[in-house]
Amino acid sequence: KGLEPKFPDLQERIDHIFKKQLYGIAITELTSLLSRRSVYCSKYPNSEFSVTQFDNAEGNIRYRRIQHKWKDGKCLFCGVPDSQYERGEEFETHAYEWIHTLKPEEIFNMKFDVIISNPPYQLSDGGGGAGKSAAPIYHYFVQQAIKLKPRFLTMVIPSRWFTGGKGLNNFRAKMLNDKHISKIVDYADSKDCFPSGVDIPGGICYFLWENEHDGTCEVTNMLKSGQRNTEQRILNELPIFIRQNKALNIVKKAQKDHASMLSDMVSSRKPFGLESNQKFDSDGDVLLRSSFGLGKIRKSRILSGFELLHKWKVIVSKVSFEHAGVPDKDGMMRVLSVIEKLPPNSACTESYLVVGVFDSEEYADNLITYLKTKFVRFLIMQMLASMNMSKASYSLVPAQVFSRSWDDSDLFKKYELTSDEIAFIESVIKPMNGGDDSGN
Repeated sequence: KGLEPKFPDLQERIDHIFKKQLYGIAITELTSLLSRRSVYCSKYPNSEFSVTQFDNAEGNIRYRRIQHKWKDGKCLFCGVPDSQYERGEEFETHAYEWIHTLKPEEIFNMKFDVIISNPPYQLSDGGGGAGKSAAPIYHYFVQQAIKLKPRFLTMVIPSRWFTGGKGLNNFRAKMLNDKHISKIVDYADSKDCFPSGVDIPGGICYFLWENEHDGTCEVTNMLKSGQRNTEQRILNELPIFIRQNKALNIVKKAQKDHASMLSDMVSSRKPFGLESNQKFDSDGDVLLRSSFGLGKIRKSRILSGFELLHKWKVIVSKVSFEHAGVPDKDGMMRVLSVIEKLPPNSACTESYLVVGVFDSEEYADNLITYLKTKFVRFLIMQMLASMNMSKASYSLVPAQVFSRSWDDSDLFKKYELTSDEIAFIESVIKPMNGGDDSGN
């Protein structure tokens, strides 16, 4: 019955709920008007059209134009550069009130039982060339809300924090070690969560944080088939969060008794110091693989990686085959795009990572065969949080002795996978033919 016994009169009950129990903070003036119209049925809750009458035009849904606090060219609160966000009155500052204060509890001067939010996800940081780079900010909203220690906290946020990444490593560690998180519901494809088809690289999730909870977390994977898989898990069991419940035991088996992982072999970004837009030289003396194809450049243009030049190299595109790690309509992925072998006296641009270097061509061939196995690509898939890959993407893949060739049957046997685990890998990883990089 709720409040009806205490407030039998409907209008009195409505007034109590809207004036004493429900509060909101808008991120822009426009969203404040939209929110008030949705909640009060009027943009102005002091108007005759409002379902409850306030004596002011904002009711309990506030918006304040906040300024960033700059130090050394960046905001002390959200880290955005002043070159992007120090602007005039005619533009939004994007200095959100909730995260631009040391004391969020003083915004309304009260204790909240429940906090619900779908916060802003990111802001441009002016990097990446042509200003296309963006930094996440949603984690600041989560951290501020936790400071208030409500009874319940739930937010819809990108799933990229599962594996850390740009500005998220500390946040990931805090979340995985927080035993107040009782539920996580994860969508690998954000379009399955948002009916409007919003595409969030790395997927979307929502979580429930409970003040009185202290234990394991119920993790639900929302599947392409419309079904779901739910298990109770210990979030900090591994340094990263394995998003697929069925994958967790496979990852554990792959890591068991392995002193080194493939990430130990993989180069960092720009293995030869060459950006992706390199032009070929007519008098070049070093073979170059770039996104334009194969050509030659002068050796003098190479800035680093000299110790790799005269070896056989296996390179892999740093961009995953699927956009932002989103499975196809059947829930399957290929994961790796271009996998190639380069001979001695060769280099590549930053469009590629060097996964391994060898004196022997045979060893390089064996690494390529290994990378094309479903087992390896399945393990790499667990680290995908965006379309760009790095050496960290290979941190769950065990290194092998490449004096021999490896296929899936060898690996399934070596890591003692069950028939169900093998079937799961087969159900989510597309085949990749031995000598074919087209995906056919």
